[in-house]
Amino acid sequence: MPMTKTQLLAWIDKQNAVFCDKKEYLTDLDAAIGDADHGINMNRGFAKVMEKLPTVADKDLPTILKTVGMTLMSSVGGASGPLYGTFWMKGAMALDGKTEMTTADFKAFLEAAVGGIVQRGRPELGDKTMYDLWGPVLAAVKAAEDATPLAEVVAAALPVAEAALAATIPLQARKGRASYLGERSIGHPDPGATSSLFMLQTLREALG
Repeated sequence: MPMTKTQLLAWIDKQNAVFCDKKEYLTDLDAAIGDADHGINMNRGFAKVMEKLPTVADKDLPTILKTVGMTLMSSVGGASGPLYGTFWMKGAMALDGKTEMTTADFKAFLEAAVGGIVQRGRPELGDKTMYDLWGPVLAAVKAAEDATPLAEVVAAALPVAEAALAATIPLQARKGRASYLGERSIGHPDPGATSSLFMLQTLREALG
């Protein structure tokens, strides 16, 4: 079964809820190796998204996704705004007027979205960034058969994402503010990879 517009809107709503609920947790993670604002920024960004959403709720999927990206880009500070904004906006460009998202469409969306992160931040696997989660998740999704229901594809990608997040803990950061800490960045999960896991978990919930 493809993702419907109702499910997409539910996904965005669930992300807003989880970033509100996990605001302090994400900020505490970021305090250890960053600017101590990741949770605050994600909460603020999605609160702004929810304000804008009613104006595009009746539009096609790319319009909704582009609105999410543009809102995050304009309302989230630091590196998170450009990276997450680019994720949604590049993903939107891969859908071209669609009103539902099949597994094949999701592959195209995710490949474009993750490609946007790489283009924007130039990360490599092992840098201790959100890409350390999205890289393996993208590979897992692309390996799935197009005929597989999207909910099953996302469910199968979740253990991959959880393992990828755990794998960021022993890494020494090579990008962003965390890289300034050198070896002191070791022993902490990456905040961006953590919020990315929340995105995937809420997608699974929205797909039911």
